[in-house]
Amino acid sequence: MREIVFDTETTGFDPFNGDRLVEIGCVEVENFLPTGNVYHQYVNPERDMPEGAFKIHGLSEEFLKGYPTFAEIYAEFVDFVGDANLVAHNADFDMKFINYELSQVGHSEYPKTRAIDTLNMARRKFPGSPNTLDALCKRFSVDNSNRIKHGALLDAELLAEVYLELRGGRQRGLELDTAKKSAADTETVATKPRILREARPHAPSAEELLRHAEFVAKIGEEALWHKVKA
Repeated sequence: MREIVFDTETTGFDPFNGDRLVEIGCVEVENFLPTGNVYHQYVNPERDMPEGAFKIHGLSEEFLKGYPTFAEIYAEFVDFVGDANLVAHNADFDMKFINYELSQVGHSEYPKTRAIDTLNMARRKFPGSPNTLDALCKRFSVDNSNRIKHGALLDAELLAEVYLELRGGRQRGLELDTAKKSAADTETVATKPRILREARPHAPSAEELLRHAEFVAKIGEEALWHKVKA
């Protein structure tokens, strides 16, 4: 099963009020495990960078001017995603920006049914607990020491590890490992010679029979052994 774990950085919170996408980071996963195939792109928003947004991701207007606009890179992004589902932390936010940018270049938007929200997954699994990406990394012992500022690709890579844990962890792969055993290995196990041992003697001794008879006599005629003999 192929899925795309992704994250975005933006100039703000609402594309319908003029905010724009400035970075996309995607990690391909198959059966919940990263394949090593990634997509990363900085995007020129063609506008200024608010100070609050800059403090979060550190991407300045001057830096982004050297990168293509979304209209110039959207085809590569769409091709990378393909028909896979999209996994994001607080997916409504990221999907809102992606779909807005797609609509501006005349491309069809991604339906909500293709989005998997790891924030909702975490809230259901750990109700009442902190469920930020940093908190989940700490909970699952995912190393996020390089996360000094928000970065789309780094956050997508961390989220891919968190997503795996939310889906059950690496023990999910044990069944796959078992299935990969070769026919030769199976044959070796099946044909391994068994060591047969002689049956151990278990007949009661004369002393044990005498003690048993004395015990039955104490019980009287209601003893089970009398009924069995009858």
